[in-house]
Amino acid sequence: MSAPNDHEVVSIYPYTPEQLDRLMTDARECVLMWATKDNWPVGVYHSFVWRNGRIWITFAAHRHRANAIKRNPKVAVAVSGVAGVEPDCPMGSATAKGIGIFHDDDETKAWFYRALADKSYRDDPAKADRFVETLNSPMRTILEVIPTQWITFDSGKSARHMAGQINDTELGPRLTSDAERLAKFRQERGLGER
Repeated sequence: MSAPNDHEVVSIYPYTPEQLDRLMTDARECVLMWATKDNWPVGVYHSFVWRNGRIWITFAAHRHRANAIKRNPKVAVAVSGVAGVEPDCPMGSATAKGIGIFHDDDETKAWFYRALADKSYRDDPAKADRFVETLNSPMRTILEVIPTQWITFDSGKSARHMAGQINDTELGPRLTSDAERLAKFRQERGLGER
């Protein structure tokens, strides 16, 4: 096994399902992205909850993003390991393409507000209780994002590969961008196969 001499083929560093679950459980913030009416991509940081393979976020219902997502429910959510709290949180990143669904029922608000407050204030139950009270407003809505595709990058795996300290069996397959498009781009630039 030889270490790579560039950083062009990165699809071979995916998270395992366990790493993805760990990141999504531990990280405190994500970036929610959507398309505006004039097709501009926009992203905003949010606290979030990961539950049963879904991403849950809240914001005030009058925000432009609410109408935009109702108009086009295709969204993306990006999470960085830098947002992790625990030292064993995987480094790297995960981006989910998904479909957004809004919830305004009391049952969803009850479990979600508590879960978000407990995640945000892990070591301070009194602050968590106050946060639940703050969130519990008739002006808030809750967005559930159902992931349809993941793009992940395990930076720890990449670093070990660069240092020649990884077994090839730990690497993932090259995805289309690295298996086909890279060869085409290299050929167009008069470079050899890789």
